Amino acid sequence: MTPKRFIKPAAAVAIFAAVILAGMLSSSPRVTATDNDDDDRNESRIHRGLEIVPVPLNLEGKNRALVGLGSYIVNATVPCNECHGAGPALNQFLPGDNPYFGQTAVIDPAAYLGGGRSFGAPVPGSAVIISRNLTPDKTGLPEGGRTFAEFAQIMRTGVDLDNLHPACQGAVNPTCIPAPFRADLLQVMPWPGLQNLTDHDLRAIYEYLSAIPCVVGPPAPSPLHNDCF
Repeated sequence: MTPKRFIKPAAAVAIFAAVILAGMLSSSPRVTATDNDDDDRNESRIHRGLEIVPVPLNLEGKNRALVGLGSYIVNATVPCNECHGAGPALNQFLPGDNPYFGQTAVIDPAAYLGGGRSFGAPVPGSAVIISRNLTPDKTGLPEGGRTFAEFAQIMRTGVDLDNLHPACQGAVNPTCIPAPFRADLLQVMPWPGLQNLTDHDLRAIYEYLSAIPCVVGPPAPSPLHNDCF
């Protein structure tokens, strides 16, 4: 009996073993880890989002993971307070904690997402566009009591559900929006990047905004006013 008689059977066994090994590897955690990349990435974002929250959170009845992801989007990706804080972006920090002056960045919690930044008027003499208060009111719902459906509609389309500035009829005045600008929109919204977020991301933002403290804002009837209690 010569060794040549075992060449083909040995090759077949080797091929079979290779197939079995490949199957084992394909189902191993090391190989399938890439299937969980999105979950792992979201987990890191959730963790980071909860680390960088600049205000105390009310997590009672909230989805902690959604709150964390929402915080990451709102505070690390956009960030929303640069437009929805009071005044220009560099004024959103506490005195002595302004990073633009080489100081540690600490956001002023008293005005966080309370609105008030001015974007000026579309044309001279027309209504001045002011960012809105995004914090929850006494109902616990963001932006002064908006449902998620309303919030998503605003984020997707930029519609002004308050109808704060009607279309100018005739002469331009400080309360109206002139053509060709659309008076039914918030003018600055929808912010292009936010408009393209997934439904899950929008839900995360909404959950986060539901968990932050209410900012009362100016007295009523200012559109920035919130009934916190």
